[in-house]
Amino acid sequence: MHYPYKLILASKSPRRQLLLKEIGFKFKIKTKEVDESFSKKLKGKQIALYLCKKKALAFVNELKANELLITADTIVCIHKKVLNKPANHKEAVKMLKLLSGKTHTVFTGICLTLKKTDGIQSTVFAVATKVKFHKLSKEEIDFYIHTYKPFDKAGSYGAQECLPAGANPCSLEEKRFLKKIKKPDLYIKTSMQKKEEKHVRIIQKISGSYFNVMGLPIKDLHEHLIKIKKGPSFR
Repeated sequence: MHYPYKLILASKSPRRQLLLKEIGFKFKIKTKEVDESFSKKLKGKQIALYLCKKKALAFVNELKANELLITADTIVCIHKKVLNKPANHKEAVKMLKLLSGKTHTVFTGICLTLKKTDGIQSTVFAVATKVKFHKLSKEEIDFYIHTYKPFDKAGSYGAQECLPAGANPCSLEEKRFLKKIKKPDLYIKTSMQKKEEKHVRIIQKISGSYFNVMGLPIKDLHEHLIKIKKGPSFR
């Protein structure tokens, strides 16, 4: 896709990098360590929005004219508690036990920052998805952590590793979007279930965007990038 701005994805996540590439955009990757602390007064969606904007601020002075920076942050929330990335196996077990048999919410905040000759313009948005887990046994939790090592994932799991065999987890809107961009099977390409391993069905139901749970709500992001390409004012 020809795009008038030079895209920069500020993320180490291989999942975000793959998804942005698959929906047709060329980009460069820039990363740096950013303090991800936030005020306890912030809740759910507010946290995701705050953190993606905070990440953008770390790069804004380095942007050149016609560069568009994409920053994102994904959090998992249950019972008003925010689950970040687990520091070790013990924390991962604790998180998955908490999520077992329950419904939680995944929020991804996206900040798009564009450097133009007349200054900086930016917009932010967030997407929320409900995820329900099956009741998990201790053996299933230990097997999943040992096999997939989800230490770089909020909530200690990756949606692409936890789906029922053969299931299409995409929302109706995502299915339409993928058909429109001629990538109807993208959810299969992103699935990470290891064929040689015992299948672990962790996710029972996803209500909303599947790719949001992966860390990048591609339909919403694509729509915003196209709007910027056409030149509307930013919010």
